[in-house]
Amino acid sequence: MKLFLYTDGGARGNPGPAASGIVIKNEAGETIEHYGEYLGEQTNNYAEYMGIISALAKAKELGATEVFCFLDSKLVVEQLNRRWKVKNLNIQKLFIQAWNIMQGFKKVTLTHIPRAENKESDAEVNKVLDLQ
Repeated sequence: MKLFLYTDGGARGNPGPAASGIVIKNEAGETIEHYGEYLGEQTNNYAEYMGIISALAKAKELGATEVFCFLDSKLVVEQLNRRWKVKNLNIQKLFIQAWNIMQGFKKVTLTHIPRAENKESDAEVNKVLDLQ
């Protein structure tokens, strides 16, 4: 089964109150899952990584074998595609966590998209942060 994952993360203050937002769609383009998670006081990059980690874990739980991931974080996309080094020690741990989950799929693609094309997952982030 193929799933399409749209993820975002944000921190108000960087670091500050942070959340991730996840939207998962099926091949027909229908949203089958959408949610946000509060992450406490964190950085924006931490929140972006937690978004993809959560989405990958949920996709695995839903039985996906192939995932197509769309993020507006160029950093996360470039690092997970192994084009950029991961220098920050905290982010290295998240990179390994994401990388390990990715190994459980037959196919994983990570694509950087403009923020304007990632409004649904961004809305999930803001819903969570507005409630805090």
